[in-house]
Amino acid sequence: MREMKLQHYFWWLILLCTSLPARAALDIEITGAGEHQIPVAIVPFAGEEKLSQSISTVVSADLARSGLFRLVDPAGKAPHEPREVVYSDWAGVDALAIGNAEMQPNGRITVKFRLLDAVRQTELTGQAVSAKSDQIRAIAHRIADMIFEKLTGDAGVFSTRIVYVNRQGNNNRLVVADSDGYGEQTVLSANKPIMSPAWSPDGSHLAYVTFEQEHAVVYVQSLLTNQRVAVANFRGSNSAPAWSPDSRRLAIVLTRDGEAHVYLVRPDGSDLRQVTFSSGIDTEPSFSPDGQSLIFASDRGGSVQIYRMPIDGGEAERLTFEGGNNFSPRYSQDGKSLVFSNWNNGRFYIATEDFQTRQMQVLTDGGWEKKPSFSPNGKLILFATEVQGRGILATVSSDGRVKQKMFSQAGDIRDPMWGPFLKQ
Repeated sequence: MREMKLQHYFWWLILLCTSLPARAALDIEITGAGEHQIPVAIVPFAGEEKLSQSISTVVSADLARSGLFRLVDPAGKAPHEPREVVYSDWAGVDALAIGNAEMQPNGRITVKFRLLDAVRQTELTGQAVSAKSDQIRAIAHRIADMIFEKLTGDAGVFSTRIVYVNRQGNNNRLVVADSDGYGEQTVLSANKPIMSPAWSPDGSHLAYVTFEQEHAVVYVQSLLTNQRVAVANFRGSNSAPAWSPDSRRLAIVLTRDGEAHVYLVRPDGSDLRQVTFSSGIDTEPSFSPDGQSLIFASDRGGSVQIYRMPIDGGEAERLTFEGGNNFSPRYSQDGKSLVFSNWNNGRFYIATEDFQTRQMQVLTDGGWEKKPSFSPNGKLILFATEVQGRGILATVSSDGRVKQKMFSQAGDIRDPMWGPFLKQ
């Protein structure tokens, strides 16, 4: 019986982490739109034609990806300072972004940006920044964040990062990239599988699972120093790490005693404590924003469903009851809902459930859609999927209206997770 359960457990891992080949240079396909789109014009910045990357193009692409903005073509009009703006030329536009960029003799660039209210004819916000020439995209993402926050009231997430696993043949890479998939940086490269990357709350560390030692081991690695430590290397499988909000603990899943259960452990591997004790398979934990409870997937009731329980122990409460099996739960940042992968009639769907109403909402059309995680502002959900046999990254808005597919350059893309806000 125990052997059958462990075979079932490893089938879960294969089912949730198997991906299909992806393809080349980054293409982004957006479908749908927000209920009320804000008309915005992004005027090409003065001097940006001399840079290696167009700032206004990146800003426009960011805003378009959100689905909340309708980008209005400047149609040849090119003001770069408020005094140059003729507001009567911008009828039908709510906001206008203008600016200039200048390359300095020392190789740095100076960028000045202003966001104008085209209706009230006032300045909403602005910023001047000096940075290295290789930080053009970072500057543009920051400008897009400022526009998003000023016009929607919610923090923008264009400056945040994502992590995922890219597999090409026997080569597996743990990759960190910008939220739009650009700027890939390889954190780890190995000829054995890498799985389940998880961001620390401050974005300085990653926890993940590798099979470099011929079985699943949980590591924590610093993104600043690249130093890493094996947090869990027990007999059997060590998997599914998730950080507590205060970074002081990890929830992990161990099979060292024959069953798959959730444990808590310090990031240095000390102070191991078992949390779940069911006769079923308990896996894929996620901490609540206040750090007082965990949600996780379990087959303790027969089918695989999502449960919640206090981290100090107690009865587990079943949360999901609809539509087949439910995997990979993640809390929203405000703790009011969760996102998960719903397996029903041979297809994976991305779904959310409100804790108060217990209503489940399916957000996607279904397919091979796995490992969802919320953006740090809670407005978007990142997940892995496939299109015509290609494994890719995708996002969906939390209301299901806006969908985006990101076709990567090469390799098998899987196990994505959206990172936290970065400290300015």
